[in-house]
Amino acid sequence: MIAMLPFPDIAPEIFSVTLFGSTFALRWYALAYIVGILLGWRIATAAVKRPQLWKNDTPVMKPGQVEDLLFWVILGVILGGRLGYVLFYQPAYYLSNPAAILQLWEGGMSFHGGALGVILAGLFYTWRHRIPVISTGDMVCLGLAPGLFLGRLANFINAELWGRPTDLPWGVAFPGEAAQFCPDVAGICARHPSQLYEALLEGLLLGGVLLWMAWKRGALKMPGLIGGTFLAGYGAARFAVEFLRQPDAQFVTPGNPLGLAWHIGGWGLTMGQILSLPMIAVGVFLIIRARRQA
Repeated sequence: MIAMLPFPDIAPEIFSVTLFGSTFALRWYALAYIVGILLGWRIATAAVKRPQLWKNDTPVMKPGQVEDLLFWVILGVILGGRLGYVLFYQPAYYLSNPAAILQLWEGGMSFHGGALGVILAGLFYTWRHRIPVISTGDMVCLGLAPGLFLGRLANFINAELWGRPTDLPWGVAFPGEAAQFCPDVAGICARHPSQLYEALLEGLLLGGVLLWMAWKRGALKMPGLIGGTFLAGYGAARFAVEFLRQPDAQFVTPGNPLGLAWHIGGWGLTMGQILSLPMIAVGVFLIIRARRQA
């Protein structure tokens, strides 16, 4: 018998209430967004309250401005994440069902789209208030890791975005017909808990490195170093984990069982890997630029 871990019995909903015939529920995924944003705000505020962390002992903005920026960041995450999922993963479906774009409660958010939304929101805010763009990006990236960590844990609780089948002892038997549809596996199908891999790499590890760089290595004194490290680190982690994630169903065909968005002769890249490559490139550029200007 292949060793595997049973899926924990945790309901996606924390609690629900019914008012006037309508049911309202608080889900782990929503709580992850809320707590992640609050923790990110606290980290950014703590950073700007310490002038010694910044170049010329001058924080990029005041604590009150961090709160103002938070509104635009939230807007960028929601709009960018949703539109990114629509455009990158299922454009044909949403073109035929435009009303479904607004049904956020049905799921479907793209990190890469959310990241682009945050960038655009940050650019607008910094342009409007004449604040240094690169250092603002460093501050925002410094606070993103908690949300990534909690979001991936919520993905695991929701039993979504699981990995490919595995016979490793930490493989998880996710519930549901789709998760258990493994043509090459006899009996119960165990899969890589790829959500937990991403939580550890993108959340704990990358977040810890960024905090250490900012508080112990003076990285905020070199504009672009924190932001570049985040972009390159996230992109590399996501690129690697994509090899173990279950392929996107919309890209799977009889001739393309791995669900590669671009491929030639059986070799290619998933959509997640394609979207991660520009992040890695921009991140490396920012790191080199920050080092040269130090």
